Amino acid sequence: MLESIPKYEATQSREDDSSALTIPSRHYTEYKQQEEAHRSPYLGMEYLEASSVADKMVAYISMGEAHRRITEYLTRFSDAVLYQDGKSLSRLLSFSSNSAVLLSLADALNIYQDANRVIRQSEKYSQYADIIVPIFRALQSYRLRNLVESYEFRNWESAWALEALYVIAYEIRILAERADIELASIGKTPEKLKGAGSFLMKVFGVLAGKGPKRVGALYVTCQLFKTYFKLGTVNLCRSVIRSIETARIFDFEEFPVRDKVTYMYYTGRLEVYNENFPAADHKLSYALTHCDAKKDANIRMILKYLIPVKLSIGILPRTLLLEKFNLNEYSEVVLAHKRGDLRLLRHALQEHEDRFLRSGVYLVLEKLELQVYQRLVKKIYIMQKQKDPNKAHQIKLDVIVKALKWLEMDMDVDEVECIMSILIYKNLMKGYFAHKSKVVVLSKQDPFPKLNGKPVNS
Repeated sequence: MLESIPKYEATQSREDDSSALTIPSRHYTEYKQQEEAHRSPYLGMEYLEASSVADKMVAYISMGEAHRRITEYLTRFSDAVLYQDGKSLSRLLSFSSNSAVLLSLADALNIYQDANRVIRQSEKYSQYADIIVPIFRALQSYRLRNLVESYEFRNWESAWALEALYVIAYEIRILAERADIELASIGKTPEKLKGAGSFLMKVFGVLAGKGPKRVGALYVTCQLFKTYFKLGTVNLCRSVIRSIETARIFDFEEFPVRDKVTYMYYTGRLEVYNENFPAADHKLSYALTHCDAKKDANIRMILKYLIPVKLSIGILPRTLLLEKFNLNEYSEVVLAHKRGDLRLLRHALQEHEDRFLRSGVYLVLEKLELQVYQRLVKKIYIMQKQKDPNKAHQIKLDVIVKALKWLEMDMDVDEVECIMSILIYKNLMKGYFAHKSKVVVLSKQDPFPKLNGKPVNS
């Protein structure tokens, strides 16, 4: 029976198509030996009979016939997927059924060494290449009785459908948001976005495993962040963040840049809410550095949170930056910081209160008052130093009260004394307070320490 089968050897992949599907490197004599060895009671008579039928047919396979069988299988596969014919698709994948059709296909694959080119040269078939190529390899191994190699096809990992999954995840969130708007307009409880969050969490669970598909987990995470921020349930972000940042299977640098930027933006915002300004600075700065320079809208979104964080650690943005990205609401805040003008700061916070509250940065900006007080005292110190360098480090509280009145800020000596004590405690000033004489005695060396990128001590 086997003597009539023509000899063939493994062929090299063509130089112009290194991914071409090829038979595992072995001679036909090995194939013949395995044919004899496979006759084992463990494989069953059904396997022997089907194999015998295919063995008789393989002797007559020409290159044209092999090409026809491969094309016929590809057509059946694509049609089964197109028409959602699960029964037909299952038959095309059932190796262990020892179907004469599948075994003859395996013989065709062993004769026709360029099946990969057949798959990829057709738009109809190429969309399934990442699925079909491993199936073909497994079928070849199965036909050659290499059952261990054949088994390994179940471990094939492919991320070919991730782009489609991204679109689905995005559309689910967007449609849920619009559906909730419609429900609210007719007096019903908006609940679709909450359901979308639950669904996306399941998708994340599927992707958060080993293999190439895990790179899609960060995109779904970003969609979850957007959902939770919209719902006002940002506390739910924590479990997802732990999965990304503590799981050993994730290497953050392997994710797409766009997803890393979005992830750092939202986690940076969370750190702002938690008043963890060093972490917020790191994350938002990362997002800004890696953001596409052409995406002005995205840069503006990042700066809207990064600027308050930078201000809190004593770093002021340039006026040109604020003008370029239309962030003029921060102009007066920055100017007040430079001048030590408490009145201007409070005016800016009041004028843009709604915008700052919606962004969640109002409290961050409000805490800049201490730095503004420090700047005011520093200006008084500089003026006194110009008049009398020997007494510049002694500042009377009455002088500070008068300066505040000039700014139309009505405060008495006791209030100013309290503020000076806080500045010393927060290490914004070095010195001590002489209560009886109502004088602040500043250190002669570095009386106003710089924050050096660190937040004011809380």
